[in-house]
Amino acid sequence: MTLRSTITRVFQQEDINFLLTNRIPRRALTQFMGWFSKIEQPLVRDLSIATWRLFSDLNLGEARKSTFTSMHDCFTRELKEGARPIDPDPCSVVSPCDAMIGASGTIQGNMLLQIKGFPYALEDLIGASELAERYRNGRYVTLRLTSSMYHRFHAPHDCRVEQVTYISGDTWNVNPIALRRIEKLFCKNERAVVQTRLAASGDIVTLVPVAAILVASIRLHCLDVPLNLKHGGPNTISCAADYKKGEEMGWFEHGSTIVMLAPERVSLARDVQPGHPIRMGQALMRLA
Repeated sequence: MTLRSTITRVFQQEDINFLLTNRIPRRALTQFMGWFSKIEQPLVRDLSIATWRLFSDLNLGEARKSTFTSMHDCFTRELKEGARPIDPDPCSVVSPCDAMIGASGTIQGNMLLQIKGFPYALEDLIGASELAERYRNGRYVTLRLTSSMYHRFHAPHDCRVEQVTYISGDTWNVNPIALRRIEKLFCKNERAVVQTRLAASGDIVTLVPVAAILVASIRLHCLDVPLNLKHGGPNTISCAADYKKGEEMGWFEHGSTIVMLAPERVSLARDVQPGHPIRMGQALMRLA
């Protein structure tokens, strides 16, 4: 049995996984990792990336460059041109990121699921009753980025970012084990609420990037500051940033989650099913 398979078996045991990734000083460790990952020292970089490979299926074959200055540089890597084709159908709203699809479906009134049997109120997630009302009986998809995935996220359609609200919070792990144990987990963690108005229909589609353990910050190109644990919250920032479908909007400093919200008249693509992988640029929803 290889070292990697042994480590994987240990981490697949729910009690051990939950203990090692949650019952620790989460915020302090997250801030430390934000500093440590940026160290530009070859030995530190190489050992860090080698350790990372032990815990994940890291594949750098699609990366735009083959060498990195630090582990952070590797985490936030860009892809080669054309690595993620964008669905050209003008009615398709595409996935903003590479991900595993978590819960998805219709928002029941104002309630949605983080995982089967664990509902939470939309207003608790986004902190704004007026915006939550827009999505009554609407659609949602939870997109979970694992640590080895491409960490940048992109515009789901031609749109304008009109407002960003940063909500400070905790840094619980957001893997399925934690989602089964911590109620309303997404509503507890650090997150941003990014409101976009689609150019084609005028619909407001909202992206909620949710940070997690070891996620040092969320970066958005339309803001000149990182959104991280040093900020109080909520902070609401008006924007007027236009994006083309598939254009890069920002990135996580590590893997995490995006909850995507759309109004009732927008439908989910037929093959959007929990547990399925999806790549940035593939159809996720369809405009009426």
